[in-house]
Amino acid sequence: MKAVKLTISGKVQGVGYRRWFAQYAVALKGYVQNLDSGAVEALLFGDDGMVAELVNFAKVGPTHAVVTDVVIVELASEQQRFTDFQIRRE
Repeated sequence: MKAVKLTISGKVQGVGYRRWFAQYAVALKGYVQNLDSGAVEALLFGDDGMVAELVNFAKVGPTHAVVTDVVIVELASEQQRFTDFQIRRE
């Protein structure tokens, strides 16, 4: 099991990025949320291969997004904190 925190920069707010991201994260635990900086933050916990696949998808994003950077920070296990994957609202 793997836990990572992503900070996704570029044109990623107002383009359906969080909803798109959550559709790919259904088998994982964690969250995705907008940041005041204009970036999107995601915390993913789950199977190593599934996390790696979603990290690669995050670098592309949905049709109307323009991803310029994805900062990846590996974390200690976060499993106990999450029971599903959530879209967090501001």
